[in-house]
Formats: sequence, C-alpha cells, structure tokens
Amino acid sequence: MDSAARKDSGKKGEHVTPLGARIALRIAATGPISLADYMAECLLDPKHGYYATRDPLGAGGDFTTAPEISQMFGELAGLCLAQSWLDQGAPTPFVLAEPGPGRGTLMADILRATRGVPGFHAGLRTHLVEASPALRARQREALADYEVTWLDGLQELPEAPLFLVANEFFDALPIRQFERVGQGWCERVVGLSNGSLTLGRAPAATRDDLAPRLSDTAEGDIVELNPTATAFVGIIAERIARHGGLALIVDYGGWHSLGDTLQAVQAHAYTDPFAAPGEADLTAHVDFEALARAARGVRHTELTPQGAWLERLGIGARAATLARQLTGPALEAHEAAYRRLTRPEEMGSLFKVLALYPDHAPLPPGFAR
Repeated sequence: MDSAARKDSGKKGEHVTPLGARIALRIAATGPISLADYMAECLLDPKHGYYATRDPLGAGGDFTTAPEISQMFGELAGLCLAQSWLDQGAPTPFVLAEPGPGRGTLMADILRATRGVPGFHAGLRTHLVEASPALRARQREALADYEVTWLDGLQELPEAPLFLVANEFFDALPIRQFERVGQGWCERVVGLSNGSLTLGRAPAATRDDLAPRLSDTAEGDIVELNPTATAFVGIIAERIARHGGLALIVDYGGWHSLGDTLQAVQAHAYTDPFAAPGEADLTAHVDFEALARAARGVRHTELTPQGAWLERLGIGARAATLARQLTGPALEAHEAAYRRLTRPEEMGSLFKVLALYPDHAPLPPGFAR
C-alpha cells in the first residue's frame, strides 16, 4: 500500500455492493462473523473479491508498492538474495519464490538484476504464489521471458532451498481483533446495524493465547492476531530450516501488536472498511514479533527500517549511477522515487524488513548485528 495515505479512515459514503449484500444476508441468517472472515470474503471471494477482480496497483488503482516506485528496490532485493545464495554455498537447484507478487514487477527486477551472478539463473526455479486470475495475467506479461510456476498456496512450494521475498504480502492477510475487558477479551466481530455492516463485540471470554498480554494492556486496549500469517511463516521457516535459504519480509508494522490498525484504501485515499465490501483494499499493520516467534528452527534478523536496509545495500550509489543517464522531469522523478523509498518521513521508516535464515548461515546483506 502507498505510504502517502497513512491517516485514520473516514466514512466516505456507503453503497450496497453485491458482496456486501451477500455478507449481510449471511450475518442476518447465522449471526456476526469474525473480522478475519470478513476480510477474507472482501479480498478473496472468487467472484466479487477485491484481489480476484482487478489490478489494484498504480495511478489507476488504489495503492502503489515499492517495486512500482523504482526498479532499484527489486534490484537490491535480488542482489541480497543472490549474495545469501552464494554465502550458503550456491545450492542447486533452488526455489526463488514470491507470495502476492502484484504485477510481477518485483520478480522481473530481481531476475534482471541477478543475470550476472554465476550459476544463479541456471539453478533457480521461479515460483509465484498468487490466487488472483487478474494479477496472474499481469504477471505472465511481466515475466514472459522466464519460466515460472504459479502456485495457489505456500504449502505447495517444493522441498528445496528456498529464497523468498514477500513485499506487502502479510499486511493483507485476515486479522482477528480482541478488546481487553477486565481479565478477559471480547472479539470484535462484523454484524448489522439498521441493515448496514458495522463492527461490534462478542461476549467476553478468557483466552490462553492472550494471557501474556494481560500484563501489558489496559481496559479497552485492542490486540490483533493473525493466525494465517503465523502459519505461513511456519511453512517458510520449516523449508529454510530443512534445506537452507532466505526469506525477506518487507511490510509496514512494528514489533508488538497494540491497537486497532485495520484500514481500507480506495483510489489512494482512506475509506470506511465496511462501506463497500470487495471494492477497497483492506490491510492491517504486521506484528513482526509474532512472525519471528512463529519462525521456529531458523534465525531472524533485527527488525530494520526499509530505508536503512536499502542504504546498506547500496541504493545511494545505484541511484547516482542511474541519475547520470537522466535529465529534466525523468531525473526529478528518479530523485523523488529514491527519497520516497528511503526517507524516514516517507516509506523509509514506516516500512520494515525482517529476514529469516538458517542457523549456520552468515547474516544476510543489509542487516546489522
């Protein structure tokens, strides 16, 4: 999601979408649903879901990601993966993978930037995890010159050394929200009020998985859980622990979940998450601590701001090299893209990078001990 829109959402009018009408009928018949169920319906419904029906990226879409801002992001991510591959003995064959690959821009830049790494392309087997038919079509266009295998889920990844990049993938996975009430928790659920979808609370209950959070929360605080995200990290970590590899996770969020971070974006502006189901992007901040805890059997780096990671990888030198070939508006756009990716007031601090790697492997490039 574009870092230019990071404010509290405001209601911008409501209209009944086909998916919204279906969700309302379901709730009327069987009762409120979890926020995770609501997000999954809105994003992944095969007929009316947000990702299933459109290309959401770019000026004509709803948000912009780092690979769409500048080729430098993908180039440096690719060289980071390639150097880790070399540091781990250049295992062959290996899986180069990306879940949620958008238009295929990031993978295309990774493959282009790594062509000169001896043996890298000969050994790689490229796999993209993508559920959206619309986005798969765009990816095929972007990667027409490469052999690519598409998968429906991470669990389908082959048993082999895994070098994976996940950019703005985990923020779109469905979350559950729990509000502290006394020594228990009320799950926040989606119900109906005067015929409109709205957020409410289920009855309070004790939860073993949230017992540790009683010590660092107060009455009314909200904690978010993302069981899908932690399950996916478990799959990735298991592959890396067994076969070697590296996972680069780039997203916005922090190191400890606290507060309501659900947001909806439509046409590069915030909107009410319940106003137009299926027509807005729904995301939540990533709890990187939970991901790190779920990555059993491997090491994880310190959570690193995106700007610091890119600077350590040499984005300044790469930006200067590209700038020498540009003039006028093209040069201005290039310089703006460099600032946008790295400056703290733009994407540089909001977005973070966490890497998972084997116990025996060197620290990946771009990270500090």
